[in-house]
Amino acid sequence: QVQLQESGGGVVQTGASLRLTCSTSGRTINWPVMAWFRQVPGKEREFVSHIRYPNRMTDYSDSVKGRFAISLDGTKNTVFLQMIDLKPEDTAIYYCAARHRLFDGSTYTSTAHYDYWGPGIQVTVSS
Repeated sequence: QVQLQESGGGVVQTGASLRLTCSTSGRTINWPVMAWFRQVPGKEREFVSHIRYPNRMTDYSDSVKGRFAISLDGTKNTVFLQMIDLKPEDTAIYYCAARHRLFDGSTYTSTAHYDYWGPGIQVTVSS
């Protein structure tokens, strides 16, 4: 059974840094695309960043560009999200997502583009 599991969340102060990790179990073939989304209560899940394999092309939402960096350990099917200069508006549950379908020219910024999801992890940034 394929599973994704996030780790590294927590409570930090404004301006702090965190590194999220998403590990894959039950699959050895690399995901074509892995991503991070986030969600706050009452709002839709929003795209944060994605990375493609093997070319490692990345994309970010405007709200995190320049502060967040996504990276991939292709040998372990693990994706990371390094977050710096965190702001209270970054507070959310962060979800890891993976796509097993091959590339189709999409932007991969919608939840519909992904096939597997982790359970999510809370990130809280206090002011």
